[in-house]
Amino acid sequence: MRPDWDQYFMDITKVVASRSTCLRRRVGAVLVKDNHILASGYNGAPSGLKHCLETGCLRREQGIPSGQRHELCRGLHAEQNALLQAAVHGVAIKGATLYSTTQPCVLCAKMIINAGIKRVVFAGDYPDELSLEMFKEAGIELVQFHAR
Repeated sequence: MRPDWDQYFMDITKVVASRSTCLRRRVGAVLVKDNHILASGYNGAPSGLKHCLETGCLRREQGIPSGQRHELCRGLHAEQNALLQAAVHGVAIKGATLYSTTQPCVLCAKMIINAGIKRVVFAGDYPDELSLEMFKEAGIELVQFHAR
C-alpha cells in the first residue's frame, strides 16, 4: 500500500509549526523532494534576536489585520525560514514541493517562485488573493490540503 505522502508531510509540518514563537499564528513549512525532507522552517524572529514571546507583538498592539503590513513584524515567515535554511546548508531545492500549514503570502509566493519550487501544499487559508494569482501565473501546482 502506497503511503499518503501529503498527509505524512503535512503531519510533520504541523510539528514544525509547534516551534513557532509568533503570538498570532503558528506556521510551519517543510521542503520535500523525492519524498525526502530537505529543510524546514517556522515563523519567528531572526536567529539570535528576541522573539515576540519576549517583546510582545507590534502588529497586535497596533491592530493590524492579518495579511497586511508585513514589514511591521519582527518575524520571518515559515516558508522564508525553510528557504533560508536550505541556502545556509547548501541544499538544492529546485523542483521541490513546499508543505505549509498556511497558504503562503505574496512575499513568500515570490520567493517560492524564484526558488524553483514546483508544487505547494497548504492547509489553512490566508487573506492574500495576489499570492494565488501569482502561483497560477507561474504554473506552480497549488493544492489546499484537507485532513483525511
